[in-house]
Amino acid sequence: MAAKKILMLVGDFVEDYEAMVPFQMLLMVGHDVHTVCPGKKAGETVATAVHDFEGHQTYTEKPGHNFTVTTTFEEIKAEDYDGLVIPGGRSPEYLRLNPEVIACVQHFAKANKPIAAVCHGQQLLTAADVVKGKTCTAYPAVKPEVEAAGGTWCEVNETASNACVDGNIVTGPAWPAHPEWMREFLKVLGSTIEP
Repeated sequence: MAAKKILMLVGDFVEDYEAMVPFQMLLMVGHDVHTVCPGKKAGETVATAVHDFEGHQTYTEKPGHNFTVTTTFEEIKAEDYDGLVIPGGRSPEYLRLNPEVIACVQHFAKANKPIAAVCHGQQLLTAADVVKGKTCTAYPAVKPEVEAAGGTWCEVNETASNACVDGNIVTGPAWPAHPEWMREFLKVLGSTIEP
């Protein structure tokens, strides 16, 4: 399997599992993953939040770990990367206000490069206007944004463990989807994992 160069967009209060687990999974299979956050340099950290489902009308939020940024956002070139990962949490809500972040997401979509977005990460996809005509899923509270941006909603199963693939875009509703979401992203990347 050829190693791919993957870019991951994070920011303060990115969802802990949705950043840490895909980062580690992609490294484990041999890919080179660069984590970036606008305004932070390589070696600095972002705070994470743990979102859980505990029987309330929405998820709960608790402090997570610090997650290290490996590359300085202002120095990256999107064209140097083979794929993009966008975790959820609260960071996509404000990262979508950054024109350079939007341009980065649009580059991956226009170049038809693999994009994996989970949970609230799809807020970056809708803000970048790249879901029009695409079928995708997200945390259910993001459904109105997906549909308003011209996307077709892929239903979330009862355990939020499903993923949706439409061309180069692989989406999942939340961290319980990691096994299927990452498996499908690896397929779109052209990565083959055999027992």
